[in-house]
Amino acid sequence: MAVYTKRINIEMEAETGIKDITPYLAEAISESKAKNGIVVVFLVGSTGAVTTMEYEPGLLKDIPRALEVIAPSDIPYEHHKTWGDHNGKSHVRSAFLGCSLSVPFISGVLVLGTWQQVVAMNLDTQARSREIVLQVVGE
Repeated sequence: MAVYTKRINIEMEAETGIKDITPYLAEAISESKAKNGIVVVFLVGSTGAVTTMEYEPGLLKDIPRALEVIAPSDIPYEHHKTWGDHNGKSHVRSAFLGCSLSVPFISGVLVLGTWQQVVAMNLDTQARSREIVLQVVGE
């Protein structure tokens, strides 16, 4: 089995900036020349996340609102006491969502639902350039 690695950097807005990265996965699969396998997506950092969703305007508003319920901005986080950077919620949200994802592909095509896209999220309180590592494993 061959392994193909590609690194991408994406500029992302602060406070739950969400970007559809599905085209990058498709491009990496094409470049790898593999027909069947998996693509592993890993966002480098502890205040970002990778997941799937329907990338549409309503959910782009709903998800940040839901994350505010799961890990609110206005509670005291122990992380703040240690580091003073006031992004404890960002770390908690990242831990709950996760920073990696594996997606199978068959005949060079990602196996995703009709309305399903792979997205990267910047959960930090500052805008960031996020590094994402894609590894295509297949034959």
